[in-house]
Amino acid sequence: MKKLFLVSFLAIVTLPVLGQERKNPSFEEVISLQNIGNPKISPDGKHVLFTKSGTDWKNNRFDTEIWLIREGQKPIQLTNNLEGSSSSPQWSPDGQWISFLSKRDEHTQVQVMRIEGGEPLQATHSGQNIRSFQWSPDGSKIAFTQSADDEKSKKDRQELYGGFAVEDEEYSMTELWLADFNPGDLNEYPLPGEAKDSVYKAERKGMAIVKSDTMTVSGFDWSPDGNYIAFNFQPDPLINSFFDRDVAIYDVTTGSFSVVVDNPSLDDFSDWSPDSKSILYTSDVDNRATNYYQNTRVFTRRLDNNKVKELAEEFDEDIYALTWQKEGIYGVARLRTNSKMLHIEPKKGAVSVIEGGPDRVFGFDFSRNSDKMAFIGNNSEDLTEVYLSDPKLNSPKKLTNNSAQIADWLYARSEVIRWKSKDGVEIEGVLHKPYNYDPSKKSPLLVNIHGGPTGVSTPSPAPAYVYPVIQWLNKGALVLRPNYRGSAGYGAEFRSLNVKNLGVGDAWDVESGVQYLIDQGLVDAEKVGSMGWSQGGYISAFLATNSTMFKVISVGAGISNWMTYYVNTDIHPFTRQYLLDTPWSNKELYEKTSPMTNINRASTPTLIQHGEFDRRVPPANAFELYQGLQDVGVDTKLVIYKGFGHGITKPKERLAAMWHNWQWFANYIWGEQVEIPE
Repeated sequence: MKKLFLVSFLAIVTLPVLGQERKNPSFEEVISLQNIGNPKISPDGKHVLFTKSGTDWKNNRFDTEIWLIREGQKPIQLTNNLEGSSSSPQWSPDGQWISFLSKRDEHTQVQVMRIEGGEPLQATHSGQNIRSFQWSPDGSKIAFTQSADDEKSKKDRQELYGGFAVEDEEYSMTELWLADFNPGDLNEYPLPGEAKDSVYKAERKGMAIVKSDTMTVSGFDWSPDGNYIAFNFQPDPLINSFFDRDVAIYDVTTGSFSVVVDNPSLDDFSDWSPDSKSILYTSDVDNRATNYYQNTRVFTRRLDNNKVKELAEEFDEDIYALTWQKEGIYGVARLRTNSKMLHIEPKKGAVSVIEGGPDRVFGFDFSRNSDKMAFIGNNSEDLTEVYLSDPKLNSPKKLTNNSAQIADWLYARSEVIRWKSKDGVEIEGVLHKPYNYDPSKKSPLLVNIHGGPTGVSTPSPAPAYVYPVIQWLNKGALVLRPNYRGSAGYGAEFRSLNVKNLGVGDAWDVESGVQYLIDQGLVDAEKVGSMGWSQGGYISAFLATNSTMFKVISVGAGISNWMTYYVNTDIHPFTRQYLLDTPWSNKELYEKTSPMTNINRASTPTLIQHGEFDRRVPPANAFELYQGLQDVGVDTKLVIYKGFGHGITKPKERLAAMWHNWQWFANYIWGEQVEIPE
């Protein structure tokens, strides 16, 4: 019977399209979709590197490999690491070498290969896993970061005292290293195990240039003239220490560094000016209380006189991926459900949105002369693709055909809708409809709530994660993904509307969106469900104990009690910033915004999904909600995914989580008893 159901579920739903028959994809096919990222254009602007991730079901992992698009040719796969992934592609400054990170021996190291192809050659032998790297402008050196080598001290402690961990004190500092790159040495590398291997590695592993017990490096960049390396540092690598991140500059000639930006809150280096005389950085300046939802500010600083200038003062959104080119500064910002490139004038600080190109533009990379750039982007019915363009996005050329993966699918059709919430605030959301939608019928409605809360839902043909959205659509449902108050893309004021009102205001936004669709005659009010992960899981939990609108709910890694969350999470400042207090000082507010407060009112069947080792939203929240629902007689089920933190990051467990949601909603929305295939 289980096999019969699987065959039935995976059966193709047909619809003639250009001589083809469209199908309802399986869960496995959705999870196996390849994703494109990290475009890197060659210095001469002729070729483009990018990464493509895929699914290795046998080894239960998602792998990433490097692809190359030579001028006028189709993309080809460049790497094939059978033991894992290859990542972080870069061009050497002369464009003759392709470099990337990959573990092909004991540690992850920088690998290089000629543009003509051939087997990768290991360019570094550092003795630790390299995390990030960058070529010097003249191509003679490679700077990289790696963890401090403290394995011996850890082993000695283990042998003497056994296993224990002191909270907030168990970490390794990240150091900044420098290694020479000499192409003539590549063929001299001994094979692992040869007698001279240990001596060779000791000589060739490089030199630590920023190494300290009181600072850890979190990012760096060479100056265009090759004389300096700017780097971000903070007291330790703990997640909350980003508040104390500052910017320093290492002088390659003298071997010393000096701190150049040290505001009381977060400072983050972005780029050098083309003439190496100024730096571009973002900062929260002295704001340590609301930087989770307020805009981060953008500055330049001249190094000869330390003159600071603020840019983009009138622009009401966070700006990402800032880069300083000859024609000015470029960045990316969320603008409602779109993502657009921006141009910032360095002297006046004025911001202009660069129109053209796809609806959503993400990472980009410029050629040496900054006359060409490669970027990735997508539209509402496209998967992410690689494009080649000039900086003004005039007639960008699509270089990949990643969307061919869904060419014969019955994929999601998207529409952006707006409605008024309970307090009159305008809310926007993405309404997904079946490919062959019939508006004459009232449909079940499933609400899929994003995390964050400063995430954002955008139109997409294949929304998924652990939720079988496409399959629900093809079963006749509508799926609403609301951008509730707090979402990115709508300005700082909108992002702060759920401060001291978490859950409460969010629930207004979700419920009013559902009611709007019911009033439009599109939705069967008796068949409405809700789901979400992280903050979306919290809002779903809040709805489970405070609303009677929903017939079924799924809570993924959700907060059930803010006090429980506060004392267990790894990001305590998040709670204090949104609730503006601690549970010891404002118990009433913590109760007002906690799903558990009204557990006695709960009546909605609720599936709870959680990672076993989640530090962001610890599983105590899941067990508390589960026990509370059991105590009041509400149908509930708790699934703990073994070995995972805040996200389900392996394909087999993601498949299981998708089936668990399919089974749960099939029962309470469609009245079907579904057995999960074995």
